Amino acid sequence: MIKAFIFDLDGVITDTAEFHYLAWKRLADEEHIPFTRADNEQLRGVSRQESLKRLLKGRVISAEQAQAWMTRKNVYYLSHLEQVTPQNRLPGVTEFIEQSRAAGLKLAIGSASRNAKNVLTRLELFDAFDIIGDGYSVVNTKPAPDLFIWVAGGLGIHVLEGVVFEDAEAGVDAALAAGFLTVGMGCANVNHAHLCLNDLSGVQVKDVLAQLSSIRG
Repeated sequence: MIKAFIFDLDGVITDTAEFHYLAWKRLADEEHIPFTRADNEQLRGVSRQESLKRLLKGRVISAEQAQAWMTRKNVYYLSHLEQVTPQNRLPGVTEFIEQSRAAGLKLAIGSASRNAKNVLTRLELFDAFDIIGDGYSVVNTKPAPDLFIWVAGGLGIHVLEGVVFEDAEAGVDAALAAGFLTVGMGCANVNHAHLCLNDLSGVQVKDVLAQLSSIRG
């Protein structure tokens, strides 16, 4: 039986991808590193440390310099987050959360972002979730399954009782590795999920439950 829904944050509940791009782009420009929107797509769903590694494309910097650069990037990103309001919830999110609660499901966030709680507060959704897993929760981030397993433990469910909603390949891979049912959002790079949805607009919880329950058999 499905008992819980676990949501990634960026690209599922809200979309701050543009803010991440602008922050990484500013850092890259300052350090004279070529960085395009296509490059930014390779950073989707992974940790800040892994994102920096991919941005560097083999360039070697010291651990101290790497930490300083990540801090700068985060300062740039946080300046953009000041614009976030409940209006930045993605289509259908509010209604889907309400339906999920009415259906008796537990709800959680499983995000690689260390700013997840800040974003949820600005979206006025912090109290909508029973557990918030973020970039501080585990050592090994996506595509390792650790974060989603940590969240399941916090919810008090078995992984087979949870559904993960993800818009990033790394996130779907992490959820599948842990044994969760998966819903790919946006369908780009996530068509290996059990179910794909463009967004949550007009989506009925009962229909999602019915389709995924049939997969488990």
